[in-house]
Amino acid sequence: MPDIRQIADRLVALCREQKFVEAYKELYSEDAESIDPLYAYHPPSKGLINLIEREKQFLAKTQINSITISDPLVTGNHFAIKLSMDYTHEVRGRVYLEELCVYHVKDGKIVSQQFFIG
Repeated sequence: MPDIRQIADRLVALCREQKFVEAYKELYSEDAESIDPLYAYHPPSKGLINLIEREKQFLAKTQINSITISDPLVTGNHFAIKLSMDYTHEVRGRVYLEELCVYHVKDGKIVSQQFFIG
């Protein structure tokens, strides 16, 4: 079973390559949940299938112009990264987003993620 540092480093590597769906499939628990202020009017998404579908829908409407992801900061069963993304959304237009992404790991899988937009 990978340790939390390996999981954090792998997530960062996949996201830097913009392999977001692959990251979900490889690193997340089947019952993972996501708390995301971009979807503030919806309850947290739960379940790996739902997280992957939401990501696919976002990517289908978005062109990523650039993305920068910090190295992870790890403590206990949690890690955090800073993500900066410049993207063009088919409805919202050009968006520059900075967020702190916090992950909880249990039994070798990410069980929750929460995003804080700066």
